[in-house]
Amino acid sequence: MPELAISADKVAFIIEKAREFDVKEAASDPDSGSNPSDDDEIDVLEDSNSDPVAAELSGFIRALNEDEQLDLVTLMWLGRGDGDVDEWDDLRERAVEARSEYKAPRRETVQYLLGEPMLGDLLADGMDELGIDWSDERTTPVS
Repeated sequence: MPELAISADKVAFIIEKAREFDVKEAASDPDSGSNPSDDDEIDVLEDSNSDPVAAELSGFIRALNEDEQLDLVTLMWLGRGDGDVDEWDDLRERAVEARSEYKAPRRETVQYLLGEPMLGDLLADGMDELGIDWSDERTTPVS
């Protein structure tokens, strides 16, 4: 089994935040009320440019070191079914190659990951494939 550069606690935090981000939807309440009770609190599930969940998640992923980001991409690919545990090294090498083509690797890795539908579930599946328990309830990242 591969040894990850990123901790299970950090991955668990990203899974939780990615799942929060995934439930957001396009603006569905164009005539928003002046306060949440006026619009039945519908706006909380709308995706907007000022989404605090997206900001927190992107900031957290951007702060990871290169190896942690590479493992995150590889975990997502593993969870997506792009390979199996025995192909971890090959998948990670593909992630290294893809990253080398980025002009701004940190920013573009964040954009790539957040652009993947169901990122949280794919990371969870990748962790499960590796047999790593990540499921403890966490509300803050562990450094």
